Amino acid sequence: MEDKPFWQVTAPHRDPGRTLDAELTCDVAVIGAGFTGLRAALALAEAGSSVAVFDAEDVGFGASGRSGGQVNPMLTVKRPGDLRKAVGDTYFERMAEVSLGSADALFALVKKYGIDCEARQKGWIRADHNPKAKAVSRAAAEDWNRFGAGFEFIERAEIERLTGSPTYDSGTVSAKGGAVQPLGLVRGLAKVAEAAGVKIYAKARAENLERVDQRWRMSVGGKSVRADRVILTTNGYTDGLFKGLRRAVLPLSPVQIATGPLSEEELAPVLPEGHTISDTRRLTMYSRREPNGSVIFGGIGYQRLVERLGGFQWLLRDAPRVFPSIKPESWRYRWGGRIALTHDSTPHLHEPAPGLVAGMGYNGRGVAMSLVMGKVLAEATLGAEIESLPFPVSPVEPIAFQRTQVFGAGVAMHALRMRDRMELG
Repeated sequence: MEDKPFWQVTAPHRDPGRTLDAELTCDVAVIGAGFTGLRAALALAEAGSSVAVFDAEDVGFGASGRSGGQVNPMLTVKRPGDLRKAVGDTYFERMAEVSLGSADALFALVKKYGIDCEARQKGWIRADHNPKAKAVSRAAAEDWNRFGAGFEFIERAEIERLTGSPTYDSGTVSAKGGAVQPLGLVRGLAKVAEAAGVKIYAKARAENLERVDQRWRMSVGGKSVRADRVILTTNGYTDGLFKGLRRAVLPLSPVQIATGPLSEEELAPVLPEGHTISDTRRLTMYSRREPNGSVIFGGIGYQRLVERLGGFQWLLRDAPRVFPSIKPESWRYRWGGRIALTHDSTPHLHEPAPGLVAGMGYNGRGVAMSLVMGKVLAEATLGAEIESLPFPVSPVEPIAFQRTQVFGAGVAMHALRMRDRMELG
């Protein structure tokens, strides 16, 4: 099996980003060339700002180009009451609206700019892994339907027909859900942003960020960059550029495997109408089929002490149970990335210093919600009243025992997988 993101095989080509070879001054410096940063940069450039985007690697290197590419129109907050408790009454209404509309907003953005990313809005199935999960999931979906979620419910015969999996007895369907080729989307977004005047710099790690004379100054590759305002959009890859921000989220490492193009016998039963799927296990499975006849299968992995990911063995054991038509030897690619969790399962908007904002913590819903956050960060940077935005400004607070949780995740996940396996029977 090749250690390579499948998305690199099918994404439209992009030349490496430019390098910074001289000092630079701009209105806004954006750190991070993923969905959030590029969406913010595009909105700012269209409003007339001069914008430069810097990434320590290149466009889409992080979670944006390594994700499952599923466009799921809701937060991971279980029920409306949980969201209301987390953000209060005013922001509850706003966050419910933007999250439930996030998939429609993404597909509208793709259509508006003609982005080549294999976008399809054919629905998302959330499969119940046991009767107890069904009761909890259905009650939550019925609650969200009161706010316009539009969830529908299916039983065994229909979920087996729509997924090709004999594993599940019931599920919830969101017609608004769908999928994109994530690396194609982020590269396409970069192309649109560049056409609007945004300068994107690769292999351009920002360092020594400081506030000097009412402006921000930092060093990129030994060159000085000055900006009136700064937007930080590094999410699970956040480093020590701004003190304390890295500890405000819990990095998590999803892992994925992919087949090459499958035979008709293997492929025909799998998600025949183009839905995406995830399930209700503690360590969820998610999957989709591709236009070229491949299948993607993902789950939650863990970070080892050295820079290697664990968890692929779990996927290879799980895949034949979920999709028995796919031969074990058909899996050809494996890869992972790094997302970010927050303590309350909601995205966080931070304004830790004058002229500096950050958006992070999508809790596994980053494909759609990161684009929402990028637009909101641009609005905040352009002077919108913070109180008018759909996200409250969250204090930068450390997650307790963050490092221990990251490197102890493997042990914890083994225990969770055992519980999931026992419930599946």
